[in-house]
Amino acid sequence: MTKIIDNTHNRFRENIERLLEGSNIAFNGNNPWDIHVYNADLYERVLTQGSLGLGEAYMDEWWDCQQLDELFKYICLVRLEDKVIVDPQTLMNRIWALFTNRQCKRLAPELIKWHYDIGNDLYRLMLDKRLTYSCGYWKEAKTLDEAQEHKFDLICRKLNFQPGQKILDIGCGWGSFMKYAAEKYQVACVGVTLSSEQIMLGKELCADLPIEIRLTDYRDLNETFDHIVSIGMFEHVGYKNYSQFMKVVHRCLKDGGLFLLHTIGSSRSVIAVDAWMGKYIFPESMLPSIKQIAKASEGQFIIEDVHNFGADYDKTLMHWYENFANNWQTIIDHYDHRFLLMWKYYLLSCAGAFRARDNQLWQMVLSKTGVQGVYYSVR
Repeated sequence: MTKIIDNTHNRFRENIERLLEGSNIAFNGNNPWDIHVYNADLYERVLTQGSLGLGEAYMDEWWDCQQLDELFKYICLVRLEDKVIVDPQTLMNRIWALFTNRQCKRLAPELIKWHYDIGNDLYRLMLDKRLTYSCGYWKEAKTLDEAQEHKFDLICRKLNFQPGQKILDIGCGWGSFMKYAAEKYQVACVGVTLSSEQIMLGKELCADLPIEIRLTDYRDLNETFDHIVSIGMFEHVGYKNYSQFMKVVHRCLKDGGLFLLHTIGSSRSVIAVDAWMGKYIFPESMLPSIKQIAKASEGQFIIEDVHNFGADYDKTLMHWYENFANNWQTIIDHYDHRFLLMWKYYLLSCAGAFRARDNQLWQMVLSKTGVQGVYYSVR
């Protein structure tokens, strides 16, 4: 019986090794990105359950790796997901996405609470001093705080903020961008989020500034603003709602105003989230493609500028992970060991995906009828 089991394990392992040919990844090898296997059932689990099986097996401590970020860089470079047979959970996710709107107004609040209401203490220890949960801009920055402030200033300059203007921030988080813009550019801001934890802390951080933070779904907005931003929120909208999102922005943007969309993006159009990421980190989220964004904005906006600095997300995520790991003992009483493994896997696997340029980060500037003259790109 033992021999039969060993032969089965070997067969599954050989199948995976064939898929990994040319990837520079080995099982139980000497490189820091090699996979060290502690349970031989891992090979079958990955082949039959795909990304969900790989991630859950890591959380179950069936395998480990010294450098998860480098492992996922190589996994993305070899496009392993294209070679593995679609697992049942991924197939089910795609079917659900075709026939349901999982990011509809009724379901959206619970999806947001899943990730953003798990504890402000975690985010305060992991993020920069302003609590910015989106990609920093590292062109001239040396620290995480500088990278996030440079990103905010880049946005303000791209939209040419002027004192006294009224700005809408869709998916405002803890209000970090609005606080920066109000302090540095003397604008007034309205931010919307579906996270009660973000609102509670955001109102505290933005007190005494011309900033209003509302617990509001973007679909309920119906007032006008000089400019609109959405920073790291579009990933939660869902492909069935992209057009509606653009209609809301068009409705709320003054003639002559500009809209800046800051979003993680995919080089391919997808309609469902990665199985592991969707189950444990961002339920029902998905990364838009340029094609999907362009289609949703067609007839409503002119795309004035597209700026890709996705490589900067690798550096941002590595700083977040370093902060998280260094401060784990401070919050250990609020989270268990399995959460530690889950969060480590999340941050480092994403860093690897950006390092491989499998994921992108776009800032897009859009106008209703076109900027008169020329829109000069700001970098």
